[in-house]
Amino acid sequence: MPFDAESMQKIVWLVLLLLFAGGEAATVGLTSIWFAAGALAALIAALLGGALWIQITLFLAVSLLCLAAVRPLAKKHLNNQVEHTNADRAIGQEALVTEDIDNIQGKGAVIIRGVTWTARSEDGDPIPAGTMVKVLHIEGVKVFVERVPAGASPRQENW
Repeated sequence: MPFDAESMQKIVWLVLLLLFAGGEAATVGLTSIWFAAGALAALIAALLGGALWIQITLFLAVSLLCLAAVRPLAKKHLNNQVEHTNADRAIGQEALVTEDIDNIQGKGAVIIRGVTWTARSEDGDPIPAGTMVKVLHIEGVKVFVERVPAGASPRQENW
């Protein structure tokens, strides 16, 4: 049973609607829902006997309108909180260097709240064991530190 052009248009829009909706269901990232709405509008136009150019225009217009109008609102209200990890608590803490820090040799360690971390010097200068440092930031499993100014009292609860 061969299909005529109008039937094929309806099938194409239905398949696109299902693909975009399925893609959105799989990703749940507001990536293709806009195009599913456009495909739905085009499918309705096809069911009502609209010309192909009307269907395509509706698909593009509804998709772009939804994308432009709804996406910024959705991104603002959905999952806008940053999840901090326990590691983030180490930033700003003072630590005791337990192994000489030498960025060139790729070695160094500090202890923060009883946990040993691989450490690197922020400015690249070597830091000897026994020195108090401050954690500036974390990259992967390494903390980047700077020396605590001389005369500052160590906060032993952190190491």
